[in-house]
Amino acid sequence: MRTLKYAILGLINRESMTGYDLMKVFNMELVNFWYAKHSQIYPELKKLTDEELITYEILPEDEKLRKKIYSITEKGRQEFHNWILQQDLLEPTPKDIFRLKAYFIESLSNAKILNHFHYQLTQRQEKLEKLQNNMQILLDSKDISKIQSPEYGDYIVLKSAIKREKSYIEWLNECIEEVTTNTRIFVDERRP
Repeated sequence: MRTLKYAILGLINRESMTGYDLMKVFNMELVNFWYAKHSQIYPELKKLTDEELITYEILPEDEKLRKKIYSITEKGRQEFHNWILQQDLLEPTPKDIFRLKAYFIESLSNAKILNHFHYQLTQRQEKLEKLQNNMQILLDSKDISKIQSPEYGDYIVLKSAIKREKSYIEWLNECIEEVTTNTRIFVDERRP
């Protein structure tokens, strides 16, 4: 399945956009749960146009530059709607290089282990702060009271990203405490 296809259709379904506009949304809004490179977006726009799911209009910008503004077709809107209605199976766990390294951490000294965990903790805390700032901006500038609005979708996905980072930070702090105190912290998740 070409998931990028549906991400692009969904964005263009919200409003007509240029390829540059799409890149900005991927880099600023979708980055918390999905990413796409410039080299992926433009070929996908071509495929979507060939499949008659989107059309474009060329607007002159100046003497040399022209920009394409993409709009969704009725066929594209229907295909996007059908995709949204599909029930999805749970995806495989996403790749996480740091956790893979943590799996093999026994080859490091405690000082080096702590260095790794503290570095990751700092990065996660910075990411959490950015997400929380984005949430504050969203809440201050958008009306999220209507569930059938793009703003509500932005809100719930951002809320999920914040919870994910908080959980990761909690795990890192537990690992740091365990290595520092040489005491295992185990919470039996099977118990209520």
